[in-house]
Order: sequence, then C-alpha cells, then structure tokens
Amino acid sequence: MTAVGRTRRVRAAVGMALCLTMLATGCGGGSGDDGTVELRFTWWGNAERAELTQQVIDLFEERHPNITISPDFAEFEAYWQARSTEVAGGGLPDVLQMDYVYLRQYAERGVLLDLNPQVEAGNLDTSDMVSGLAETGVIDGGLYGVAWAGNTWSMAYNPALFEQAGVPLPEVGWTWDDYHNAIRTITERTGVHGAPDYIGRIYVLELQLLQEGGQLYTEDGQLGFTRDQLRDFWNSTASLRDGGYTLPPQESAEVAPLTPLGADLVASEMSWDNFLVRYAGETETPLALGPVPSDNPEVLGQYLKPSMLLSASARTEHPEEVAMFIDFLINDPEAGRILGGNRGIPATNAQREAAELTEVEQAVVDYENSLIEAGDLQPAPPAPPAGAGTIEALFLRLGEEISYGRISVDEAVEQFFTEAETALAS
Repeated sequence: MTAVGRTRRVRAAVGMALCLTMLATGCGGGSGDDGTVELRFTWWGNAERAELTQQVIDLFEERHPNITISPDFAEFEAYWQARSTEVAGGGLPDVLQMDYVYLRQYAERGVLLDLNPQVEAGNLDTSDMVSGLAETGVIDGGLYGVAWAGNTWSMAYNPALFEQAGVPLPEVGWTWDDYHNAIRTITERTGVHGAPDYIGRIYVLELQLLQEGGQLYTEDGQLGFTRDQLRDFWNSTASLRDGGYTLPPQESAEVAPLTPLGADLVASEMSWDNFLVRYAGETETPLALGPVPSDNPEVLGQYLKPSMLLSASARTEHPEEVAMFIDFLINDPEAGRILGGNRGIPATNAQREAAELTEVEQAVVDYENSLIEAGDLQPAPPAPPAGAGTIEALFLRLGEEISYGRISVDEAVEQFFTEAETALAS
C-alpha cells in the first residue's frame, strides 16, 4: 500500500470514530477554512472492493482538488447496523451505497436527499442509464437513489451435467415442469443433485407471480399474494425434496460460505445473474446463464434491478458536490474501467463500454443484452416497502425450516403472514 493509501485508511478510521461520537448532530462531511469540501462516503464490501473504490476516489479528487472524500466500508450486516445507528442518532454519510430493499424505508423516513433538483441543475446526469434502471430510484416522485449497477434474475447451470444426463439445455419456452423433470433426470443419471431447494428464495416467488400477472407487493406496500399462493409455492418442490432430487439443506450448510453450484454439488441454481461471477470464482467447472422457466413463454417475469444504488443524506451541507461525485461514479468511463464488474454490471452505457470485464462478467452482459434485445424484460416493480428486508429474511428462514422438515408448510404459511404483516405495519 502506498503512503497515500495508508493515510487515507487512517483518515477513514478516524472519520468513523469521530462519527460515532457525533451521531446526535449527524456525521456527514464539512467545509474547510480554505474553501475545500469534505464528503463522507461509505459502502459495503470486502478489501478488494475497497482498493478499487479508493482508486476511483483518488481519480475524482485529482479532477476536483477542492473536494476531499473521506471513505469507510464494512461487510454487509455490519454496514447496515452502522446505518441504523446513524439514523437513530440523526446523521448519515453524505453519500452512501444503498440496497434496493432498503431504499423506500430510508426515503420514507426523510433521511435521504431528493436528487431531482441536482438533475435539473445539471450536476447529475441519469440520461445514459441502461433502459429500465433510471426509474428504480424514484419514490413518490423523488429521486432518492441512482442505480450504480444492475442485474436480473437468472438460471446459472453446469452445461456438462445437463449434457451428461441427456437433458436439453435451458431455452426460452421451457416450463416449471420441464425444470423439475430436468432436476430429477440429472440427479438420477449423474449422481449430482439437479438443484438446491429454491423455496427459501423470495425472488423465485416474485418471478412466478410476475409471470402470472401478479406482484410481490401491492402499490400501497402490502403483500401481493395470498396464503393459498404461498402454500402452493412452498409445496411445489415437495416431491423433489422428498425424493432426494434437490440438495439437502445440511449439505449446503456444510460447504458454506461456498455456494452449492460453486461447490459442484448441484447442476443449476437460480439467482441474480451477477452471481455467476461468484460461482465461477468458486469452481473450475465451466458454467453458463440461461432463461428462467415460465409456464407463459411470452412473460418471463424478469426485470433489471439495481444491484446497488447511490444515495445521499438529506442533511448534507453540500448537495451540489454530492451530486457531482455520484455523477462521476456512475458516468465517468475511467471510473467504470477501474471498477469493472466488481459491483455488478455498470448501470450506464458509457461505463459498460469502458469497463474491463472478465470473460465471466462479459457473459453476464451478453445475457442481459439478449434479454433486452428480445424485449423479454419488463419494467421493474416499485421499490419494496419498508420491512421488506425483514420479510426476505423471514422467507429464507421458513423455507429452510420446511426443507429441514422442522415445520409443515401450513404452519410456515401462517407464521409468515403473521410476522410479515407485523413487519409491514411497523
């Protein structure tokens, strides 16, 4: 690490310590006596992401010598714990990385800056966003988040196992029955489980609801599905689970933090498409992305979702400089080249073209482009309501309990609706 890098790390640590003692009055940046502006910027991620982000910060500061960026970061859970503490104390960083599931919750609490005035003033340009992403940060007409990267739901799979089992590779038009039959056949003919049990993933339920013309949440922020629909979903893989065709949850737990697909324990796994980068980093087995199953081939239920956004504190003293920094992060080609696909596929066309992508990251871009060109992506649903993060965790926990056989589907359905409705009402 260079001397500059070490200085910045020390500065970030000191800045965090000061923030923890100043929560009552907020912990954004400030102004110096020499006319310089200091902005605090925070994100979640690991050390590799931090190093890349620091390079981008250095570049921004070179071009804007009157603006200093004070960075800090943490792993995902610790990151959101820190944000919760800051909100309770009255302050947020000037610029913060935002998760889509929390965007409405923070916006409705009045702690995020509406960036629309900065767009109108020309300090923030969102015109180069990939189609479908520009609107994802809008809540009740205000722009409270700007997509930094995007992704869509997908089917990642091991082509060799499909071919070994004599199962056709995933293609548009295959149904949920086709997928379940593929899971059975692959397990029987290769000895590798066809897939994990996907009932703990709320986004698979959302996918099916969208395919049927429904939605996960209503416009007024309530659950968009019934008890019967949830019961049918959680029962849909019962025969696969009971027959040993899906990966037992204990085997998945044994290889954590590796994923089942990355650990070569399954032939397929549904997730956000940028997870292909993670899977490929865990295994030497060639993997691919394919279309999701749908009983309505005209509606796949897929949309571009921001894998993360950039938001700003409503209490920042420097909204113009904040907007300039966000604009740089999402639009600057050199910044896009440095970050590549670290945060997902860049949200703007200019950065997608400039990013130095690996072969796997390029496969994700090609996958998304194929969906865009075919017109298979629909507009993103409104940002999830406050409480959606709690509901997602509840859904995962109950799905695992069903898979372990610790709770019946009927019991899980009643528990889910009781706790989910409480989370939405709080």
